Amino acid sequence: MGFLDSIKRWRLAKRGFSAGRKRRVHGDSAAVQALEDSDFVKLALYIAFAVTSAVLVLKASPGATFASDPFKGMLYGFALALTALAMFHVGHQQACRRNSRVVLVLGGLIGHLLVVRLVMILADAGTIKETYRYLFVPFALAPMLMGILLGRTVGAFAAVYVSLIGSLLVPSGDVMNYLIVSLVAGMTAVLCTDRVRKRIQLFRSGIYVGLVMVLLALVLGKLDALAVFGPESINKLQVLGAGSGIAFATALATAMLISGFLPMFEGMFHLTTDISWLELSDLNHKLLKQMQLEAPGTFHHSLVVAALSEAAAEKIGANAPMCRVCAYFHDVGKLKKPGYFIENQHDEGENPHDALTPTMSALIITAHVKDGIDLAVKHKLNPRIIEVIQEHHGDSLVYFFYRKAQEQKKAEMEKVDRRLENPEDLPKVEEKNFRYPGPRPSTRESGIICLADTIESASRTLRKPTPAKIRALVEELVRAKINDGQLDDCPLTLGELAQVKESFSKTLRSMLHSRIDYQKPPEDKNGSKRSSGPNRESRVDGGRLTTVRERSN
Repeated sequence: MGFLDSIKRWRLAKRGFSAGRKRRVHGDSAAVQALEDSDFVKLALYIAFAVTSAVLVLKASPGATFASDPFKGMLYGFALALTALAMFHVGHQQACRRNSRVVLVLGGLIGHLLVVRLVMILADAGTIKETYRYLFVPFALAPMLMGILLGRTVGAFAAVYVSLIGSLLVPSGDVMNYLIVSLVAGMTAVLCTDRVRKRIQLFRSGIYVGLVMVLLALVLGKLDALAVFGPESINKLQVLGAGSGIAFATALATAMLISGFLPMFEGMFHLTTDISWLELSDLNHKLLKQMQLEAPGTFHHSLVVAALSEAAAEKIGANAPMCRVCAYFHDVGKLKKPGYFIENQHDEGENPHDALTPTMSALIITAHVKDGIDLAVKHKLNPRIIEVIQEHHGDSLVYFFYRKAQEQKKAEMEKVDRRLENPEDLPKVEEKNFRYPGPRPSTRESGIICLADTIESASRTLRKPTPAKIRALVEELVRAKINDGQLDDCPLTLGELAQVKESFSKTLRSMLHSRIDYQKPPEDKNGSKRSSGPNRESRVDGGRLTTVRERSN
């Protein structure tokens, strides 16, 4: 099929009907998509996780709870793994929908448990002192990684199950201590890394986790703070200092390791954290700089849409940094033909649509979506940005040119009635020819940008905007989008839509507020301008500027 398509494009290009190039498209290959959605692959991953967990318990430390009966311990480990899989499949459907996310979560749990087992092996061999055994365990590893990449709920899930399964890998006398430290430190990591937007926050989270580990070690008796006042206080003080240093070093090393490998995980599993969204919001991107020069009106429009979208997303708890970045690029396709869009046209210039039929004008306008996808794929933009470019107009109607086409057809029909035209020569005005290709918005962020794009464009037509006019405009446009079915595939609830409308109205009021008219300063008899303030004049006395109020007669 690819060879035949190439021949067709070559023949069209030879006749002047094509550029001879295939438009870039966004999407994974069929094989990759099949692996992502395959239930058999998911089942195999589940089985591999359960078996690996059981084997880890089977090979636990000699002093572990089931060291005398390893096969019974293996069954316990297998049962806990099945419980974890059931909770993950039922309670985290968004995360387990794609098999790559399943690999990330279950692989992260297994990796965490392998590190715990390694620390236990080193402690059993005497490489790590018994006193410091638990201080070398990176309790925040899986919870922090899952919390940053997939959210707080998945991070909490990881904290619970690495604690439960990991408790079967430690000496029997320390099971409860391990459970307490692992759960508290893991939950601390999850809470501290919620909505992380700067890498310094990861470093700060490592400090908090280290502090929690030290406090718990003191409370549970792993470190003895009171012993420094008794005999051999110097040695005890050294143990306390070394233990505290190890706990902080382990937690900080975990945070720094995650920070360093975060871009790799994002690339491998097609995820984007708030840190990366803020890095992508740099306006020095090549496409954005080109937009500033070649389509300044579109660039300004994109900035306003970004402000509207970000504020609305913050209001309902959606991904605000993603909304800002995607709004920057949502109209990047207009760079292909910037002069055909009203925001880039000068008042004194000619409108190129005056020389085109409404159908051709609508074709050019709707093509900016496909052109935007083409440019985004070429410049390797984030897949979520490409999705928003594709969805931000849905399959809505280009109403202006559709109405213009109907008016032209009506005028031609009058000529037919006067027998000046042949009815068979009249072009058909079909609504589908004046609609965007779609699809409709499928995420909350895409829906917010879709609404913000429409509202920002319409707000420019307001004359003497007042709060009432702005609110009425927002209500009317959102209702029109709902009636047209553009939000049918979007998970925005009615309550969230009410908050989004309120946010749009508030942001527009701050942007479209009226200003005081500035008057020119009056001129004196010599033609020089004076201060416009009433009954005041300025003079210089001895190099010092003073203002003297004129006395009334």
